[in-house]
Amino acid sequence: MILYFSATGNCKYVAQRLAEAEGQEALSIADCFRQGRFAFADEAIGVVSPTYDLGLPSIVREFLTRASFQTAYLYFVATCGTTPGAIGAMANRAIRGREIDAYYCVRMPDTWTPTFDLSTPEKVAKYTRNTAAEIDRALRGVRARRVSRHMFPRTPAIFTDLIAGPIYERVRRTEHFRVEDGCVGCGLCARKCPVQAIEMRNGRPVWVRDKCVMCLGCLHRCPKFAIQYGRRTQKHGQYANPNVKV
Repeated sequence: MILYFSATGNCKYVAQRLAEAEGQEALSIADCFRQGRFAFADEAIGVVSPTYDLGLPSIVREFLTRASFQTAYLYFVATCGTTPGAIGAMANRAIRGREIDAYYCVRMPDTWTPTFDLSTPEKVAKYTRNTAAEIDRALRGVRARRVSRHMFPRTPAIFTDLIAGPIYERVRRTEHFRVEDGCVGCGLCARKCPVQAIEMRNGRPVWVRDKCVMCLGCLHRCPKFAIQYGRRTQKHGQYANPNVKV
């Protein structure tokens, strides 16, 4: 069983590759929340998560604190654009009753476009040069039931706790979003938001929660690119993993 959180398809793609290799199913963490499903049992269980500000997305952190895993082999895969930071230590700390057996890292395009520029295929390609090899390395490790107690490379968890974590809490504020005139009121953003932070009112998306996961799925999925965050996202482009549907 593979459990994943994915806004733009990167983690979904990794999870599907793992599930196909292991003959298992891949389950969306957002769907597990909607279904109230938090107990899992399988011979091997993997969790696939993006890295947000050197740590865990809020939805993955909450999921891990609530979930129970009955398995002989529990592993964690982080996707990231630069470094997985302290995400491995944070995931291990969130899980109750047992430790993670192995950690893997896969570099993929970082979809935090307030910072990272994904506006051209060439810029996206900078992040994907080693993606296939790193997924294959993770597949081999899982198949061999490799044990490793640390994520590499890694950042001390105290740095994430004291610096990166508070930054993430600030950027999660939905007041930073804006909707441009190109919006056609399709409602895709509201339907796909993993924490129901968006409602459609008078044909326009409105953020009804002070904070969200800040996955930027609404921005990247918008068919008219009418949702922006801050001042830089418009020139930094949209991204969706080309291998899966999100």
